Amino acid sequence: MKIRGVVFLSSPRPVWLNPDVKLKIAWIGKSKEPAIQSLTDEYLKRLSRYADVQGTALKDESALLKLCGRDARSAKNTLVLLDSRGKQLSSEEFAEFLGNHQDRNPLPLLFAVGPANGFTPEIRREANLLLSLGKMTVAHELARVVLLEQLYRAFTILKGHPYHLGH
Repeated sequence: MKIRGVVFLSSPRPVWLNPDVKLKIAWIGKSKEPAIQSLTDEYLKRLSRYADVQGTALKDESALLKLCGRDARSAKNTLVLLDSRGKQLSSEEFAEFLGNHQDRNPLPLLFAVGPANGFTPEIRREANLLLSLGKMTVAHELARVVLLEQLYRAFTILKGHPYHLGH
């Protein structure tokens, strides 16, 4: 039972879940390392406490465009690509971005991690935001885990959870 976005304890969903926040995290290519898949699964589970979250491995960029609805000329998601040339945000700024998006934009956020050689210029032009994890080069599978951890951290910042304290 919901009243104005409040979920009651009798609900099968956790009380801190905001069902209006929809996140999709997509990555190109299958996980090669079991440890990466394990961390991916753990952070997707943690994120599910705060949002309706879905993680998806995709074959290629055309599958990503199809997922975000760009093939039909109408966006069904707000596309955020991880790209070394993108905007760098602190954890607090990233949390503010998520908070502002959930307050002002009804479209789900679709975060995408590219293949080992990065995204093509064509798909970068389709993005609503290019986001960089920093100036250092990070393997794309590790970038996925860092992104998931930062998404989790952002939600804990927004909810006042102590996870972010002590940084």
